[in-house]
Amino acid sequence: MRYVVFLLCILSFHAAAQSPAPPVVKEGNTFKISQHVYVIPDELVPMVPNVGIVVGTKATLVVDPGMGRRNGEAVLREAKKLSRNTEFYIVNTHFHPEHATGEAGFPPEAKVIRAAAQQQDIEEMGMQWVKNFASRSLVIAETLQGITGFRKPAEVFEKEKTLDLGGVRVRLLRLGPGHTRGDTVFFVEQDRVLFSGDLAMSRIFPAFATPQSRVASWIASLDAMEGLGAQRLVPAHGELADAAIIVRYRDYLTALRSRVGELKRSGKSADETAEAVRAEFPPKYPDWAQPLRAVAAANAIYAELQ
Repeated sequence: MRYVVFLLCILSFHAAAQSPAPPVVKEGNTFKISQHVYVIPDELVPMVPNVGIVVGTKATLVVDPGMGRRNGEAVLREAKKLSRNTEFYIVNTHFHPEHATGEAGFPPEAKVIRAAAQQQDIEEMGMQWVKNFASRSLVIAETLQGITGFRKPAEVFEKEKTLDLGGVRVRLLRLGPGHTRGDTVFFVEQDRVLFSGDLAMSRIFPAFATPQSRVASWIASLDAMEGLGAQRLVPAHGELADAAIIVRYRDYLTALRSRVGELKRSGKSADETAEAVRAEFPPKYPDWAQPLRAVAAANAIYAELQ
């Protein structure tokens, strides 16, 4: 069952990978969203994340520097346009290659900080995902060329860490498992900006992307994110938003869990339940991308519920 869930998510990502647009961060497109926070938008290009740059008086934090050395180098050039800081920190919302492997484009002295669960994801599945991505197309393979491993973190934390960049503090919070086991969000306290990763996105169905994904902890993560009181959200992919997307994701996952539980209690098989969900839920969210993810979510929730 977990393999089926994982395979469906891979197929969903694979469909997105067929876009002719190269998975490259667009330089010169960085814009300021608050006093200390800048974003390089993904422009809805598959395999490109929304990249965050948080600038303090002492250090600069980069969130999700993209896929491969070329993207990491582009992000670094953009960051250097924004400040003269020589101290850099790199963090990732999760371990998937389009978020984490851009670290290769940064100098050795840049400090990677990871949640322990995210590091575990990397050690157990990281290169498997790199190879999977590289097998999808020549352009992705070229983007990942030279990636033979992930950078070792300068520091690993369990649940929470606060970084003082000078004049601005950023809370690093490991909230998973949801999209992945090591889901991590970043809250810029003074600016009330939250980097929500794949845990809350605008008009995109949530993806249960690893065997460790769980609906109960995903909903709990959304509760914790809402409690931060963020005014602006930068999701992993798609349009920037406000805290309303947290509520929409929670409502969707809560309704989905309830419906899967109802079908399972009535004696429906996992396949029958997934088919019912496929017929019922995507039509309720006609403007959400990646509707196939509802099937993978149903399978994951069916296996989780007792």
